[in-house]
Amino acid sequence: MTSPTRVITALSVLAAALLVAGCTSTPGASTPTSSSAPSAGSTAPGDDLDDIEGALLDEGRMFAIVTRGSSTCVPQVDQVSAQGQTVTVTLVDVQSDGATEKACTADLAPRASIGAFPEGVDPTKDITLNVTYGAVTDDVDLDGDAALTGIPGSSTDYTPSAGWIDDGALVLLTWGSSSCPPVVDSLEGSGAAGTVTFVTDDTQVCTMDMAPRATILDFGDDAVDDDAFTLTLSGGGLDGTVSVR
Repeated sequence: MTSPTRVITALSVLAAALLVAGCTSTPGASTPTSSSAPSAGSTAPGDDLDDIEGALLDEGRMFAIVTRGSSTCVPQVDQVSAQGQTVTVTLVDVQSDGATEKACTADLAPRASIGAFPEGVDPTKDITLNVTYGAVTDDVDLDGDAALTGIPGSSTDYTPSAGWIDDGALVLLTWGSSSCPPVVDSLEGSGAAGTVTFVTDDTQVCTMDMAPRATILDFGDDAVDDDAFTLTLSGGGLDGTVSVR
């Protein structure tokens, strides 16, 4: 579990390959990238627009950084370096490849950017993220967790994981096609359990890569018990359960 301002993210450069009918689960691009997966709930965690939050994901191999802005223009993790347990992260806005600038919706939503910890960082011990995003800089303190089994720099096992970023709000990391992020259909929860149901669309044409996708789920303040919470995933090819750290 993270410190009082529990934290989040989304990753840099998705590898796109052949277009296929339907999403695939063939391992391919595991490079951290950005995902604008829809969230359940329109209220962003925290009150300050410049507040940055984060969470440990993928058994401590990865992290999420949560910022607020356009839901369709998620910043990407550009540079990551570490000195001991202090990790310096730079986020950048995604630029279009052509002459036309990328159009962004004029909403204000929490967005999660996913990145990978450098080798040598120990997720079982406390970590400080020094985050820079444009003119905004912030420190995010992540509590170490002795139960984490992932080693930064090692291969992922491509299983979903989740971490709290605020009271009742969490970041869910899933793996699949970068062009077909999970779309939340419904979200419900109380006590120590919750269920998120994703839209299932077998007609989608998705890239045949395997990328990390971040989805923010907000149950609301005091709606659930975040000390020992189990999240059930249903639909969208993501059926299973996740213990939220």
